[in-house]
Amino acid sequence: MSGILLQAATEAATGAAPEGGMAAGLMQFLPFILIIVVFYFFMIKPQQKKQKELDTMRSELKKGDKVVTASGLRAKVAEVKEETIVLEIADGVKAEFEKTTVSQVIK
Repeated sequence: MSGILLQAATEAATGAAPEGGMAAGLMQFLPFILIIVVFYFFMIKPQQKKQKELDTMRSELKKGDKVVTASGLRAKVAEVKEETIVLEIADGVKAEFEKTTVSQVIK
């Protein structure tokens, strides 16, 4: 018992780390760090890329493009505004939508 107390006192006085020290603590968190890295490269990064492509597509919308909205509505772009677009659903029938509702442009 006194040997353990003496060792602890010696380590405290000299500033030495206990056995294992920093490396052992880091090894305990290594699996969590690896899981975060895997999630980033397999889930977060591809989602960010997809979102960037959608934003680019929406910013490049122009009059005459045929689009599909998130609700599945197929229409032709009649007018493009800053935050919204006017879609011609049928001959003479127009409705204004947010640009974010456009999910794809039909080629």
